[in-house]
Amino acid sequence: MAAVKELLKTEEDGTLSFGDYTLASKTKLDGYEFQGDIYKVKTFAEITKLEKNGMFVYESVPGTAVENFQADEDTVSFQVSGMKDAQFTLELGADSEYEVYMDGENVGVMKTNLSGKLSVSAELEPDRSVAVKVVRK
Repeated sequence: MAAVKELLKTEEDGTLSFGDYTLASKTKLDGYEFQGDIYKVKTFAEITKLEKNGMFVYESVPGTAVENFQADEDTVSFQVSGMKDAQFTLELGADSEYEVYMDGENVGVMKTNLSGKLSVSAELEPDRSVAVKVVRK
């Protein structure tokens, strides 16, 4: 999977793709409208961050590319790729339990903290993406 050269784009299936881990310096795109919300992305080799209406949605360290990102009240799913292993953090429901799947395999139940953040590590390598799905229990 390649980096998202447009930084943030809408896919034909109605999902979002964002992030370019190949950039040497921080680059951002602000004011991107999608389904009535305003998105902002900051991305480069060290970090990728997505905000929706000024609120935290996704962050990875180091930077990643995310494709087909979709989220509703109970489920978040996307494909993630990067140059090396990464930790990503999602904003979900506060103090809730979620089942986490990577490439279709259940990797366990994780609980968000009081602010609703859930952090997951993914084993990444160039030219290979990992399918992530997080489902509220």
